[in-house]
Amino acid sequence: MSKKPEILKSSVLATSRLFTLEQVQLEFSNGEQRTYERIIAASNGAVMIIPVIDSSRVLMIREYSVGTDRYELVFPKGLIEKDEAITDAANRELMEETGRGANSLRHIKTMTIAPGYLGFETHMVLAEDLFDKKLPGDEPESLEIVECNIDDIQALINRPDLTEARSIAALYIARNILQG
Repeated sequence: MSKKPEILKSSVLATSRLFTLEQVQLEFSNGEQRTYERIIAASNGAVMIIPVIDSSRVLMIREYSVGTDRYELVFPKGLIEKDEAITDAANRELMEETGRGANSLRHIKTMTIAPGYLGFETHMVLAEDLFDKKLPGDEPESLEIVECNIDDIQALINRPDLTEARSIAALYIARNILQG
């Protein structure tokens, strides 16, 4: 498995403002051929911000998620604009979604979701030393800001409104960093 499969052909099946759906014909090093479909995001990736109050408390938001048709408890996140640095995008999204900025921003992990068919990266950023600053955002309604205690991470992940895998992974990663 040391040699990547060769792409024999790829064709666009559909496009939207956010995604391109491609069909890809591959040949593996053993001669086997397969056809796959993949979704390519039409962006520079996204940031997910973990706003830190102290070693036990972080901020999350509740926002409507059309994919699940319900309100979800998640960390603030958003797309990275063209030529925007990861930490700059994180601070902008933090100010837009929570009304707070951060004096200290640290990129801690890059994650993918379903990499077998989705080509999209989310960069997790730890935001510390928060201050008040609100920027206008693109949300259609006000977001509820929720202070969460990561000392009781089990109670958090048992919440029925916290189902997003990226946010759950971010809780564990942030807890490990903040509590040594």
